[in-house]
Amino acid sequence: MTIDVCLAGATGWAGSELARGIARTDDITLVAAVSRKAAGRTLGDVLGESRLACPVYASADEALASPCDVFVEYTKPDTARANALAALDRGPHVVIGTSGLADTDFAAIDAVARRQRRGALACGNFALTVVLLQKFAEAAARVIGQWEIIDYAHDDKVDAPSGTARELAALLVKVRSPEPTIPLERTVGPREARGATLAGTQVHSIRLPGYVIGAEVIFGMADQRLTIRHDAGSSARPYVDGALLAIRKVATLVGVHRGLGSVLDV
Repeated sequence: MTIDVCLAGATGWAGSELARGIARTDDITLVAAVSRKAAGRTLGDVLGESRLACPVYASADEALASPCDVFVEYTKPDTARANALAALDRGPHVVIGTSGLADTDFAAIDAVARRQRRGALACGNFALTVVLLQKFAEAAARVIGQWEIIDYAHDDKVDAPSGTARELAALLVKVRSPEPTIPLERTVGPREARGATLAGTQVHSIRLPGYVIGAEVIFGMADQRLTIRHDAGSSARPYVDGALLAIRKVATLVGVHRGLGSVLDV
């Protein structure tokens, strides 16, 4: 039995690589795709992959007219919430790979997902090495009480902090809140120099040419420091295996779950 998938953002940088990855599987089938520029064509014609015969639609509402088991959201922050809510109302489970959604967005999606008894798995980063960074960081936070996050990305990434940094901060606060030596309100100078406070953690977002996606969490103790860092290369291939895992596992969930680590036993 195969999992029927509708993929929004199917011709984008990450979405197109995921579509090609789905084409190589035996248990997942793309039945519909969303891309405004390629609407009216088949995805295989657009991507040069003959195994992808599904039609491309201009909007998620149109694509969701084709029944599916899982809706994958890989578009932009300004449309991701509406797409996810529309999908949950139609019945499929939802996998969210779009970065930049706020906690209020996830709360709204969670409410609908629970009402519909459907799973919504939101991953700021599908790379398996990011899952390991998160797990190692959680372990470190149990021992070390001070840390900060640096979020690296290319110069044209519009959302800051990234979904990866947001997810990491949300996971760490479940372990404990960091304990800075000097409280933030006692900062001398521009408060912004200390970064943004996200789930109790100070996060610094760097947006420069030469970076793709990276995340670094730095833990500090007296006379010692621990740095845990992930860096991605220029292709979207690191995210395919994790996204396929999310598609296969999301039906086991109810409500919003954040991070691939929630379905990966490591």
